[in-house]
Amino acid sequence: MTDGPLSRLAVRPGGVFPSTVYLAYSVAGILYVFLAPGSYPAEDSEPFYRAELIFPLEEKHNHAPAIVECPNGNLLVSWYRGSGERRADDVAVYGARKQKGSATWSKPFVMADRPGFPDCNTAMMIDRRGRLWLFWPTVVANSWESCLTNYRVSDDYLRPGPPRWSWQDVILLKPGDFSERALALLDEMVKRYEGKLTRRDREELALIRKRLKSKLYRRLGWQPRCKPTILPSGRILLPLYSDTFSISIMAISDDGGRTWYASEPLIGFGNIQPTVLRRSDGTLVAYMRENGPRDRIRVAESHDDGLTWSPVSETSLPNPGSGLDGVRLANGNWVLVYNDTTSGRNSLAISLSDDEGRSWRWTRHLERHPSGRYHYPAVIQGADGRIHVVYSYHVSAGKSIKHVELNEAWIRAGDSAGQQ
Repeated sequence: MTDGPLSRLAVRPGGVFPSTVYLAYSVAGILYVFLAPGSYPAEDSEPFYRAELIFPLEEKHNHAPAIVECPNGNLLVSWYRGSGERRADDVAVYGARKQKGSATWSKPFVMADRPGFPDCNTAMMIDRRGRLWLFWPTVVANSWESCLTNYRVSDDYLRPGPPRWSWQDVILLKPGDFSERALALLDEMVKRYEGKLTRRDREELALIRKRLKSKLYRRLGWQPRCKPTILPSGRILLPLYSDTFSISIMAISDDGGRTWYASEPLIGFGNIQPTVLRRSDGTLVAYMRENGPRDRIRVAESHDDGLTWSPVSETSLPNPGSGLDGVRLANGNWVLVYNDTTSGRNSLAISLSDDEGRSWRWTRHLERHPSGRYHYPAVIQGADGRIHVVYSYHVSAGKSIKHVELNEAWIRAGDSAGQQ
């Protein structure tokens, strides 16, 4: 499959209305997210866990999955596949489906491909109108700094095979000039870690200083990793990050995805790939991968629906420089999936909080082995209350994407409950 000219996709997202059937599915499949307290699906009292690989282990690089539950109860997963990452021009976005009640996944199919360019990290959502959105970056010049974030929209995605896309576009952001603030924070960081900086670190810092003064670098290179958050107001927050500066930002839409603009950046030099959760009082909490020397998950808060953010700090949770994801459950509890090490990605944990992220009382391991890489998780909750996690599953025999379905009771039981 190759991408046709954009002129063939002639209907803008704001002009696409689902059919009566899709609208009915939308109401049934999405309403549970906004249920009143006490009316969410009952939690299973007995621990539940099952898992499977979405496709057999293979040599190609399969990485960075996303997952949605379709309004008809089927699951749809996306990821990228190819002979490498940003430097491999054969990389494309793939997908697979699992029908409700089925034990197996469909054969993978192409969801997006710009021939001759790497298409990488995937994120997906189903909006309030029941439309499927796919977000991914195209790497223009084989470097993360050259990324452009694309999106596609479909209201015809329930049939087997790839969705039929009705619109495609690129998200272009114009952040304000944050160079002065960023340079001041960079100076503070250099003072704090003066004794730990290597020659390579200093060379990279010099390059960052130079690029911070460039409008081009401040506008290019933003790419997705974690799913969007839809606020009660209808505002959509798409978390993005920049490997150019190792910082994050939110692409914001207040008109259902017709137009996008930039939040103030989350500047911590090392904080990338945010996942955003919302507290009952409206506070937004962004948890981020640590891409620097701190070895801890980074965090920032917003009190104005994502426009501005607090200074980036760090949590007590470890992070080895790897992706994470979280979700607010229908009953108000929070779940976070992350590599709970300071080195390596051979241990993947899922933690549960009953106080909106202020503490994480329960933790259990999805993977914990001497070798292998189990990373880049994506997590959602289904309409039946079950929790779904997908992640990159890389072992010596090959690479795949793994899907795990579980419940809160399984997390609360802890590792002492035995192997799944």
